Amino acid sequence: MGAHRSEGRRDWLQQDDVEQPPNPWNVMIKHRQVHRRGRRSQMTMSYTDPVISMDLLRTVLQPSFNEDILGVFRKYMKFFEKAASNVKENVEEDVQTDQLIREACRNCLENAKQLFSDGEKTTVARPGFEPKPKTSEPVKREGPKWDPSRLNETSTFVLGSRANKALGMGGTRGRIYIKHADLFKYAADAQDKHWLAERQHMRATGGKMAYLLIEEDVQDLSLSDDYKDCPDLKMTPVELKPFTVPLWMIEKMQKAMEAQSSGKE
Repeated sequence: MGAHRSEGRRDWLQQDDVEQPPNPWNVMIKHRQVHRRGRRSQMTMSYTDPVISMDLLRTVLQPSFNEDILGVFRKYMKFFEKAASNVKENVEEDVQTDQLIREACRNCLENAKQLFSDGEKTTVARPGFEPKPKTSEPVKREGPKWDPSRLNETSTFVLGSRANKALGMGGTRGRIYIKHADLFKYAADAQDKHWLAERQHMRATGGKMAYLLIEEDVQDLSLSDDYKDCPDLKMTPVELKPFTVPLWMIEKMQKAMEAQSSGKE
């Protein structure tokens, strides 16, 4: 009976032609320490720190854990692939589906940590997104950048999706709006989108949302500490494709800016 139990415990280590990891119990036993103290020679035995001992065990078991976890992700991968494919079809520009899937998988692992929490409430950020501003700290929409008079017929604008990509966040649509909630964005209406599509500034999106950002604001962001050393930064005219808009659209933007800064929107 005892021998049978012993063999059962070792089943998870049995793999053909694969070097077996050390027995975790032997690993911990070998980490006893011998000390000599003072003038008199005395031998004392002590085990390593409990955290270290447990981490040694984790190290041995980790390969098996990883394989089991991969098995779970393989089971659900078809759902991730389908969702990423739908995102690619619905947005107005190419997205990196592989990156979307990897971020979704990492987020699953992050949220799974809550199963072993110590009782304290934790918040896990969504993939590719920063935590939303605290309700006790309202977003500040004031200063020169929120002065409607700064907008005129010479002002240049960029699509929010292009700005998102140019700042190195192309894999996650809309991340720029979450990370920089204090950034002015204008939601184009049907008339605006028709005008923009006619001039090939964007593809016809039907009922989908399309945001316009002020190019100057995006350029300023690229020079901030958050992005100045980003390897995926591509702040070129070819990437941003800035454009001007007619006065009637400028007037709508000015009203939107005033409403957002005053908290009416």
